[in-house]
Amino acid sequence: MQFPRSTQRYLRMPGGFMYIVAIMDWYSRRILSFRISNSMSTTFCLDALTEALDRYGKPEIFNSDQGSQFTSAAFTAVLLANKIKISMDGRGRWLDNVFIERFWRTLKWEKIYLNEYRTGAELRAGVTQFIDYYNCIRPHQSLDGLPPDIVYQTERPTTDSCSHLPNWDYINKEKRLKSKTQEECIELLQEAA
Repeated sequence: MQFPRSTQRYLRMPGGFMYIVAIMDWYSRRILSFRISNSMSTTFCLDALTEALDRYGKPEIFNSDQGSQFTSAAFTAVLLANKIKISMDGRGRWLDNVFIERFWRTLKWEKIYLNEYRTGAELRAGVTQFIDYYNCIRPHQSLDGLPPDIVYQTERPTTDSCSHLPNWDYINKEKRLKSKTQEECIELLQEAA
């Protein structure tokens, strides 16, 4: 994990709101972990942080916004206990949020707004499916047409978090996608789907 970033968003549901937090690796734009909750408690943010640390190791720096969940004693204690430097955005520093905000926009426009989720379980299943797609298949212009997981694995070849997806073996053989054009990458990934 190079330089993770976290923030949370609310999602409107028929009976109120659900809240989602995600931990993203800034270098690869890979979503390392996420949680959904029906309250804005610190607990679900801690769960996402703990999963990211357990699965991907400790980063040197952890960046977040100044939300009460991220400034809480419990959240910062986990970071400090792991000797992780804490970086928080300044007020009005929209540029600090640009990568994760782009992810929230993509999630909402490509998944949430196209589906009518009635329950938290339906929402969680839909978001899980989308994050698998986002990490493992969806090409990113800022990553030369590659999905985040391939960029992440280029730096850490032992991670194979998309192996559960259909046709992953076929996609995995093409880690040399960086030498291909964006159109060739998209075509290859569509063939594999």
